[in-house]
Amino acid sequence: MNRNIFLSLLLALFATGATRADNLKVEPAFWWSGMKETELQLMVYGENIGSFRPSVQYPGVRINSSVALESPNYLIVYLDVAEARPGKFDITFSSGKENRSYSYELKERKPHADQIEGFDASDVLYLIMPDRFANGNPANDQIPMRQEYKVDRTDPNARHGGDLAGIKQHLDYIEDLGVTAIWLNPVLENDMTGGSYHGYATTDYYRVDPRFGTNEEYAELIADAHQRGMKVVMDMIFNHCGSDHPWMKDIPSQDWFNHLDHYVQTNHDKEVYFDPYASDYDRDRMLNGWFVPTMPDLNQRNPHVAKYLIQNSIWWIEYSGVDGIRQDTYPYADKAMMRAWCEAVEREYPHYNIVGEAWMNYTIGSAYWQRGSRLDFEGDDSGLRTVMDFRLMGIASKAFHEEKSGLMTIFEHMCYDFVYPDISHVLRFLENHDTDRFLPAMPQTSEELYAFKQGLAFLLTIPGIPQLYYGQELLMNGTKAKSDGYVRLDVPGGWPGDSKDEFTAEGRNAVQNEAWDFLRTLLHWRKGNDVIAQGSMKHFMPDNGVYVYERRLGDRNVIIILNGNNEPTRLPLARYAEILQGKSTRTDILTGHAVSLGGDALELASKAVLILD
Repeated sequence: MNRNIFLSLLLALFATGATRADNLKVEPAFWWSGMKETELQLMVYGENIGSFRPSVQYPGVRINSSVALESPNYLIVYLDVAEARPGKFDITFSSGKENRSYSYELKERKPHADQIEGFDASDVLYLIMPDRFANGNPANDQIPMRQEYKVDRTDPNARHGGDLAGIKQHLDYIEDLGVTAIWLNPVLENDMTGGSYHGYATTDYYRVDPRFGTNEEYAELIADAHQRGMKVVMDMIFNHCGSDHPWMKDIPSQDWFNHLDHYVQTNHDKEVYFDPYASDYDRDRMLNGWFVPTMPDLNQRNPHVAKYLIQNSIWWIEYSGVDGIRQDTYPYADKAMMRAWCEAVEREYPHYNIVGEAWMNYTIGSAYWQRGSRLDFEGDDSGLRTVMDFRLMGIASKAFHEEKSGLMTIFEHMCYDFVYPDISHVLRFLENHDTDRFLPAMPQTSEELYAFKQGLAFLLTIPGIPQLYYGQELLMNGTKAKSDGYVRLDVPGGWPGDSKDEFTAEGRNAVQNEAWDFLRTLLHWRKGNDVIAQGSMKHFMPDNGVYVYERRLGDRNVIIILNGNNEPTRLPLARYAEILQGKSTRTDILTGHAVSLGGDALELASKAVLILD
């Protein structure tokens, strides 16, 4: 490795703020005593450090092993810290007459640090792409990085300047809306040519991207959310890193990545796991191919890579108190390693929740990936507690915009919930950062809100964990036909000088305010509602374009009625006697109006949605 390149690398590494001595960098920069996993991996960076041998003189700490990699500038040290108490100690690295030292710290854990509850079906997640939500600190928009980039709000694919400060400044807005958990797209450093605004090309696993803020600001945001009774979910990526990660500048070993000798593109054939006819060729391309040329494929079968990634996620949980993890591209990484990761996290945090992105086009494929699946005929359990219902996302927009037959599509989709081992741990959504928006165009009148209202009423009253996407409440719309940037737009009012502020009622038009108020009413009713979070479901096959279903817990039930017709419809009630329970009057929580169920039929307005509590 050229000395100038190495020095440049060290200068870049120094920017992370970790403690260093003698031009060494150690990851993680500190750890905690009292963790259930007692072996700590330290990845040491430094010129020719691989030829040095470490030693430690500290009660309760001993060196299990040290591993020199193919690059002379890495050394991996495994420490046994089972009996170690909190404190600082020196690690001495010796080679002949030369010694280097590094001061390391084992911190004391916070009380009850292992009792994080995680997110569950009582929560509603609100997904935010930090670069596009709000710019609370313009001073970090254009700062020196290793790679050149530009902030340009006119370019949908450039950085726009949103940050953690902007999210923090709008916690009142998020809390008032009524969601209970915030999922942020990745916040770690993406020091990539062009800026990698989306965050999925990590270049430092222990550093928040400085254009978003600092590690401390991230932890403060989570603490502020906790003060408001809200949780935070962290987006992680184990399958790949960014091509400008220091590992790609000075490769630790040839088996650190897959297919380093020549580029192999993944075929995205996620079905190879259960396809009885899958070829070895297709399986290799799926598991070991690169996601895109700028995202090299990490080899999780390498035990040092696996340990690094597992330990990194535990470090972030312990450091920041983050309440859950969403793991990107879950099936693309090594399945055995991912299962070991899930198990390791749950050993440290027994009540934790991880949702994995397994983008499958059919329900049966999604269910395969959930822990305890009966579809895993090879007995190779994924260990993954929560999976994502991509099939619902795929059919929802068309179904809720169609007349009559659309609700039959939704009904048939729900019939297949039986394949999930745990339906309460299925993440449901109508749109996210990788998909077209649920709304193809902006509704112009109250009447045009029917799909929005029915879709969200359905999403928020069925079993599972619902997830909203920022701007959904503001009727953001469009497709990604040109690029992903068109479904990742800025929130008007999130930037100084914006001509309108849609974070306020005054900045929204009348139709937007109607949608916002509708969603707010629904979210606040859902919060703390055990019938929706824990109850059973019973539904009736749509008849004459009307879909009726019940959620029940004990002697309490909620009845949801969706009219798929473009005209008023008369709903005969005798068919639903088993859920009406003879009660003649119920309250529609959306309007506060009493609804009479004592007659033979119920008159429904066109495209009506009723939630009767």
